[in-house]
Parts: sequence; C-alpha cells; structure tokens
Amino acid sequence: MIDHRLYAAAQVRELDRRTIEDHGIPGYTLMRRAAAAAWNAAHDRWPLLRTVAVVAGSGNNGGDGYEIARLAQAAGCKVRVCEIDGHAPKGDAATARTAWLGQGAIERFEDAGDDFFKADLIVDAIFGTGLSRPPQGAALAAIEAIARARGQGALVLAVDIPSGLQADTGAILGQAVRADLTVTFIGRKLGLHTGQGPGCTGPVVFDALEVPAAVYGDIAPLARLLDADDLRRWLPPRPRTSHKGDNGHVLVIGGDAGTIGAVLLAARAAMRAGAGLISVATRAAHAPLLTAAQPELMCRGVEAAGELQTAIGRADVIAIGPGLGQGEWGRMACAEAFSAGKPLVVDADALNLLAQAPQRNERWILTPHPGEAGRLLGISTAEVQADRLKATGELRQRYGGVALLKGAGTLVQGADEPVLCPYGNPGMGVGGMGDALTGIAAAFLAQGLNPENAGAAAVLAHALAGDRAARDGERGLVPSDLIEALRAVVNP
Repeated sequence: MIDHRLYAAAQVRELDRRTIEDHGIPGYTLMRRAAAAAWNAAHDRWPLLRTVAVVAGSGNNGGDGYEIARLAQAAGCKVRVCEIDGHAPKGDAATARTAWLGQGAIERFEDAGDDFFKADLIVDAIFGTGLSRPPQGAALAAIEAIARARGQGALVLAVDIPSGLQADTGAILGQAVRADLTVTFIGRKLGLHTGQGPGCTGPVVFDALEVPAAVYGDIAPLARLLDADDLRRWLPPRPRTSHKGDNGHVLVIGGDAGTIGAVLLAARAAMRAGAGLISVATRAAHAPLLTAAQPELMCRGVEAAGELQTAIGRADVIAIGPGLGQGEWGRMACAEAFSAGKPLVVDADALNLLAQAPQRNERWILTPHPGEAGRLLGISTAEVQADRLKATGELRQRYGGVALLKGAGTLVQGADEPVLCPYGNPGMGVGGMGDALTGIAAAFLAQGLNPENAGAAAVLAHALAGDRAARDGERGLVPSDLIEALRAVVNP
C-alpha cells in the first residue's frame, strides 16, 4: 500500500530514533538501505550512467552519499567524491566515510575544481532535513557549482531532500539544488510537495526503508497526499435511475462588465463535472450572450437584489466570484449569496470583498490563490508562500468552512486532516483555471459531497484533467482544454 502521509522533519527524526532505539535496527543499516534505495532509483531511471560525482556534507546525508559512491562504483561507474565541510563526520556517517576510503579517495571541494562536476550524475548529499538557515561558504559554492553543471547537461540526484530546501514548508533558504530526481526516506516531507519544493525535486521517490509499521503509530502526520484513486470513492457510478434532480442545481454568480468569459468557464466546468442543472446569474446584457455560447445553461440577467434572490431560491449550491468585480453590483451579489444559508464556493473578487468585511461560514469553500489568501489574512503573498500549510490553517480558523489554497501543491484544509494535491502542471498557470476549479467544486457539492470532500475532489479532478489536457504539451494549455478533459476524469 502506498504511504501518502506527510511529515515535518522533526517527526521523521523521531521516527528514525524509534526505529533505532526501540526496534533495534542500527542506524548504519538504515543508511545503507537509504543509499541502496537512492542508487537503485537513479540507476533504474538512467541505466547508462558511467560517471558519478558525489558531493558530501558532514552529517548523515553525507553518509548516505558515501554509501551511494560505493554502490555506484560496484555497478561499474567511475566515481569521484568530494566533501564540502572540513569537520569530520561522526557516528554512522563516519563509518560510511571510512568504508568509502577503503575503496576510493575523498577530495576537498576547494581543490576539486569545475572538472569534478563533469559527470553523468551528481549526487547532492550536502544537507538533509535539519537545515534551518541559508547555505554559506563552501556549501553555497557547491550548490552553485551543481547548478552550473546541470545547466550543461549533468543529471542531479538529491538524497532525501534537495540541499537548501526547507523540509517543512518548501521554502528555499537562500539557494537550493534543483534536482532531476529526489529519493526520500522513512517519512515523506511536506516541503517536497508544496511551495517551491516541486520546482526543486524533480520526481519524488519514497522508500520507508523497511521501518516497522508500529514506529508510526501515534505520530500524526501534518497532511496527506491525494491520490487519483480517491476519486473512486468520492464519485461512484450513478444509479441507473438517476435524474437531473439527483445531481443538484448550481447557480454561478458573476460576469460583470468585460468579464463574461470567467463566469462561462465556471459554468461549463460545473456542467462537465456532473451537476444536474446549472444556472448563471449575470448582468442583464450578458445573459443572451451566455445562452448563445452554451445552450445547456439557464442564464438570468439580474440587476437588483430581488431578482438575485429568486435565482438563489431555486439553487442547491452557489458559486460566486468569477468575473464578479468589486463594484456595487458585486457587493450586492455577495451580500445576497453570503446570507442565503446555502453551500457556497467563493472565489476571485468575492474573496476580495470578503477580505474587506470578514465573516465565518461553515458551509463554504474558499478558493484563494496566494495573493487573495494574503488579503484575507492581512499578510503579504510572500508570507503566505513561506508557510503554505500554516496559511491554509489560519484561513480555515478565521473564516470557517474549507480553505483551499491554490498553487503548486494545492492544500485543502477542513475540520479534518489537511490534504495536498501532487498533480497538475505549469501549463495550468494561465487565467481562467481558477474559474474552472470553482465550477468543479460547486458541482461536487451539488452532487452530495460534503464541503471538505468536495474541495479535495475538485482540486484532484482539476489537476488530473489539467494533466490529461497537457499530453500534447503544457505551453498553450487553456482552461477550455481542461474542461473538455474533465468528463473522463470524473468517471473514474
């Protein structure tokens, strides 16, 4: 069974301690298992490797590096090893260093020169998960040298975590290694999957190193990775007697002057995600245009609160924000939607208006990008990105309901365990993708999922559809491509 739990670095260190002290598995045994997992993953991916350069720090991460050097040499590769710290390693790392010295040399980083990095594979074994400040001195110079070599075609394997990446948040501490593959051990680290982590890791391979299941017992993970198979339990096959009334009525509110496209994308996404009925409440001039663009939609022009109240009364779920604007019409629409007592998905300008007049609601899903999250919390975008899990939790605490923080490693936080989406691609970084997500979340609410599951399922379906749509390339991907890919995804 795949382990989807995500831990903090301190928790993984505790798992390591328990394995050694409580279950009698020597630390050096774990180190050798880690090295084997890392080398095997790299060699399986790149079987034609001939030259390997290992850059080792003075801690246990460096010890893993020495053991990887031994395995690479045993596989017939020409191996060079340099250490970037003059301090002698201790404990298991010292044992590994001595074992490597029995079959090869160790160079000082300062003496190695650029020629050292002219290898097929560079192994980043400089820092592990304990790094808490920006790399300096030789370590920084080594990270920069690895970057130059990668730019010239070398492959990079990060051992446990790319050096310079903060394990808990995914923030880069000054500078970090950009790897082509990361192999991580014992417990998955949250920072590998969110913030700037996905831009540093390449594919992430996890190996538990045969740690006994009992070790994990009472340590609650920070979050859980979503898996594509989760959609099977959230979106089971429909009964043969199902009809449109069983699948819910979504009302999408938005589309002020000049932004008709946003509300159309949200409504189309709700349709493709399986809502039984979709209405759109928009400016009066836009209603006939939307009907012409998508005849399956029931489009109503609303200019006054009474007209909007009528539309709200017929709906099961409200999605508000796409193209809403922050003018008088948008403020009226938010006031009516927020007081309607119905499940809500709140996005875009509806979030900005909420930030100006905060309130709580346990029945809504908030879908901010980092900038909108910053406005909701009264902090900068950079502060949100510096600790995305913390920001998501604070959104949930302050506003209630479900907080869905978009971005690389989208996080969903309700009353239960937070979840993180590892899918999606850079091609999705274009305008309108958030409107599609809003429609999908509303459709899942309308089909009976609770807000927490609807938010998680929407993020997952949105990302998987984006990945399907990107099969012909990421550049040039548009939200309509994602929406067209949805039907296959929501029928797992």
